[in-house]
Amino acid sequence: MLSKLIVAMTLRMPRWFVRWVSRRYVAGSNLQDAVAVMKRLESEGACFTIDVLGEEISSMDEAQFFLDEYVRVMNAIVENKFDANLSIKPTAFGLLIDKQQGLENIESLVRQAAAHDMFVRLDMEDHRVTTETIQVVLDLHKKGLTNVGTVLQGRLHRTPDDIRSVAEKLGGNADYRICKGIYLEPEDIAFTSRSDIRTKTNDAIRMALEHGAYVGIASHDIPVVDFTLDALKEFHMGPSIDDPRANAGPARNGKGPGYEFQMLLGVRGPMRRKLTKQGHRTRVYIPYGEKWYEYSIRRLQENPTIGLQIAKAFLMPWTNRP
Repeated sequence: MLSKLIVAMTLRMPRWFVRWVSRRYVAGSNLQDAVAVMKRLESEGACFTIDVLGEEISSMDEAQFFLDEYVRVMNAIVENKFDANLSIKPTAFGLLIDKQQGLENIESLVRQAAAHDMFVRLDMEDHRVTTETIQVVLDLHKKGLTNVGTVLQGRLHRTPDDIRSVAEKLGGNADYRICKGIYLEPEDIAFTSRSDIRTKTNDAIRMALEHGAYVGIASHDIPVVDFTLDALKEFHMGPSIDDPRANAGPARNGKGPGYEFQMLLGVRGPMRRKLTKQGHRTRVYIPYGEKWYEYSIRRLQENPTIGLQIAKAFLMPWTNRP
């Protein structure tokens, strides 16, 4: 209750206050800020995925901006020799405005990334584009671009069917980030209780592992992480062990042995460092961009438990950093 109250108050604060709070979770407003954060965190053994903030644009000129900016990100990764890949929002590339041009923009980026043996993750947005996002991945694989995968959300009723369907088409080349899902979807297509969402997310992780997919476990929920660690033992998977699953795809540069853990910048740092120390590959989601305010507000609205962290940042400001 206290945490939710703090979040409610923060949402009514001026932008400068929200920006101060968000600097723990957003690398900054430009690429140089993101590079600086990665240089600091790579000493902790982390790898990264970079997200240029923004989605559902209003013009194709904006889509071109995102394509150009991601090319800059890709070049920065190569130049700095970061262990990093890209996370993109399909709608930021124009998928809902001009579908054909949006698809061409996405393919252009994925092809350029493939030349650097770099992976591209298509972030999952709300249910309006779930089918289209998965289809983009399937179509790109048909064209030989296997350096691309997407995100599946535990909360959606359709996720088990999606795992089975994609497995039939891609086999061990399927590559997912499995998360609970941040979009508040209608009850007729999504689970809404915390316990159901956690259970279904665990089910999705196990199912994806069973089908030989590469699985990025994107959760800060300790029970989900503990479930995953137990599941990995059942599949005889773990740090410094070649993926033993007969139906798994080939090893890929910049990837773990069939799995990795993924966490948002500034969240569960101690747990991330513990997993890294145990030898697990851990990837930090690095968001940056001019849309920091919109991203921060959405995070606050969707995760009211963050209120206690805001209070800590206010009372102990030296802790308020990624």
